[in-house]
Amino acid sequence: MRNGPMDPVPSAVLRAGRGIVGNADQGGRRQVTLLAEETWDALMRDLGGSLPASARRANLLVRGLDFRDSRGRIARIGACRVRVFGETKPCTRMDQALRGLKGAMWGEWQGGAFGEVLDDGSIVVGDAVEWIT
Repeated sequence: MRNGPMDPVPSAVLRAGRGIVGNADQGGRRQVTLLAEETWDALMRDLGGSLPASARRANLLVRGLDFRDSRGRIARIGACRVRVFGETKPCTRMDQALRGLKGAMWGEWQGGAFGEVLDDGSIVVGDAVEWIT
């Protein structure tokens, strides 16, 4: 549900042109949101925080992708591809979670990215993640 708690899951089903099956947001250009685990860890170190990455409220936490200037690039996550449309800007909920987090996330794609799902398929925690374009 919108603004509801984030429920971590070990796998998800993606639908091309829609997003994650069962997710509140479907279709449009913001079908999935992605956050780099390395970026989140660095933000927590810099701010002296210990929040789980789920506090960011991104759909997918990935390791090994740098989202800076990734607009138009395509990432492969398991067997599925996601085209990045833009930078996910932090909202006021970030400062509610940890003071200073919103400002720390602003710019340089620190808040992650959003995009569209290009392939139907299932993904699981631990799937390979890479840029393909």
